[in-house]
Amino acid sequence: MANISDPYLIRYPEIVGIAAEDGRTIELIETFDCVGGAMWAMHHYKKSPLVQGARIVGNTSRYLLDAGTTRLALEGSHFPAGIEDAAVEGDAIRIAYRGMGGGGVGASACRSLAKGVARCTADPSGGGREAGATVWLPRRSRVLIGIDDTDTPEEGATWTLAHNIARAIADDTTRYLSHTIVQLFPVPFRTKNCVAIVCEFASTDPAATADAFQALLERYTLSDETGMAVYAGFDPSALLPFGRSVKKGQVSPADVDRVRPLVDVRINGRGITGAIAALPFYTRYDEALSL
Repeated sequence: MANISDPYLIRYPEIVGIAAEDGRTIELIETFDCVGGAMWAMHHYKKSPLVQGARIVGNTSRYLLDAGTTRLALEGSHFPAGIEDAAVEGDAIRIAYRGMGGGGVGASACRSLAKGVARCTADPSGGGREAGATVWLPRRSRVLIGIDDTDTPEEGATWTLAHNIARAIADDTTRYLSHTIVQLFPVPFRTKNCVAIVCEFASTDPAATADAFQALLERYTLSDETGMAVYAGFDPSALLPFGRSVKKGQVSPADVDRVRPLVDVRINGRGITGAIAALPFYTRYDEALSL
């Protein structure tokens, strides 16, 4: 018979924090192993006053938080757990969880032991006790890398190359968060399906993340028309009008020039149009895949 070392503990595989430039908004990204536990937590955590919104992306729960501190009016069954503190402290992000009963176990031990936690304080938990934990995470920035036109009619696929490069550069500095295929208007000079790719990272060194990605893209691309664009910032929504226009029809070089100041153009082939257009659609899968 197999032994279970910690029968009443499930460690979250990883927790990552991304802070807006002004430190007033934080995205908390929790990779989960137990789907039921993650769904239960999201159902209740989103009732916390600091939570602007919550969503599931792949095997992660994402909470958009206002920086601040609040007292949670916890109530068994109705509101048994939540987030009561979120703040940027220099190069760190501080998050405090609190819960009752099993929610207290999740709020304390399960999260305090996660990969990505630099340090923590946690209460004893279990049974009917109320418990919580405060964790400190490295302050990270969002880095979005868009690429297009890496293949030829004979070989290659941009979506696979993007994913493999993103995995290859992932380390403690650069955490690979998401990969989104973005359908663009089928222009006559497309390879076949006319899609671009945006990969999302959480990084403590955005320039190094972009440099590492660029080096591998230049090594492995098969096309002379490759485009690569980087957006390092919390919210790329200013690029949405351009991205949507590239989905609707062929755009002009002047249209592309108007948005160049918003991004860091790393490789300036013809694919730069799709590379820039893909950036604001990260994790917006339904819109990204539609024409």
